[in-house]
Parts: sequence; structure tokens; C-alpha cells
Amino acid sequence: MDIYIKPDQKVKLYKTGPVHIKDIAEVYTESSLKSKVEKVKIMEIKENENKCYLISIIDMINAIDKALPGNTINNVGEIDTIVEYSIPKKKSRIWTYTKIAFVALVLFAGSATAIMSFHSDAQMANVFENYYYIFFGERVENPAIIDLPYAIGLAVGIVVFFNHLGNKKLTSDPTPIEVELSVYENDVNTNLIDTLSKEKKNDNT
Repeated sequence: MDIYIKPDQKVKLYKTGPVHIKDIAEVYTESSLKSKVEKVKIMEIKENENKCYLISIIDMINAIDKALPGNTINNVGEIDTIVEYSIPKKKSRIWTYTKIAFVALVLFAGSATAIMSFHSDAQMANVFENYYYIFFGERVENPAIIDLPYAIGLAVGIVVFFNHLGNKKLTSDPTPIEVELSVYENDVNTNLIDTLSKEKKNDNT
């Protein structure tokens, strides 16, 4: 009988004990066999400390074949899966809000400094004064008729670029930060897989 498994690249677990197929992969096969495949044990987390483990598709195939021999196992997912065990921690709302406030303050200060530095380098004030002189024929310092639309446009541009207004997304497209975080996470996972693969080979020799 054909068994299709789709392992994830990385899973995070918060409990020690046995790790089963259902914890790290999706399974597709006949309903009578699916629950048996999902309950197949792959490994066991014994150490109660933050640690990463590597499970290859070969490990999964061997475990399923030993528990349920005579079936054809097909992989339609990742070749290697990182199992990250983290010790459960009690969440404090005060600490969470404190971190959010700190990050927001740093981002606000950093972005404000960057914008002001750009304006100083580009001499935006002089540019706006020259625009006002061209269209209205007189010299005015910090013309509000240009400064205000520019400030509003800058705020709207930031909202559109980051695709967020408060807790709501403007469109279903991922934001630039989400894209960069995804790329960063993939790079981290690839590096972890390489490191754990080397450790695994060294342990077997």
C-alpha cells in the first residue's frame, strides 16, 4: 500500500518523551492505515534542555518500514527535519508589553533619525523653499503648504510599504519584513541542518 509523507523543515516541541510521525509530518494514505503511520515513533526526547535534533527522511522510512512492513513509502516534503525542543516558559504579559514598548521605541527613534539625516543631507528644507518660490514667487521659510502634504505622504508611504495599519494588513501580500524574516529563517534552518548532519556523521563514526 502507498504511504505519502510530507515532513516539515522545522518543528518546535515543548514536551519530552516520544516523537511520532504526526509531530513532524503530514500523512496521506488509506484511513485504516493513516492513524497507525502517524503513531509510529521516530525518536525520544529525554534531555530537559533547549536542544535541536535532526531527523532525516531515511530515519522516517526505516521507522515506518519496521513498524508497518510491506508498504511503499513516498516522500513529498523535506529531506531533513529539525526538531527543536524548548522548555515551556510561563508568559508574563507585563514582560511581553515591556519588550514591545522597547522595540517600538527603538524603531521609532531609529527611523526618525534616519529620516532627519536624509533630509539634512538632501537639504529638503531648501528644496521646498525653492519649490514655493517657483510656484508662488516669494521666499518663505518652511512653507506649510508643501511641508504638510509631504509629511502626510511620507506617513502614507510607510504604511503602504509595510502593508500594515495597526493590527490590520492592507493586502494579503507578505510585508517586506515577513519576506526578510522568511529568508533569514530558511538560511538559519539550512545552516542548522548542515551542522547537525556533520554532528550526526561524527557520532556514527
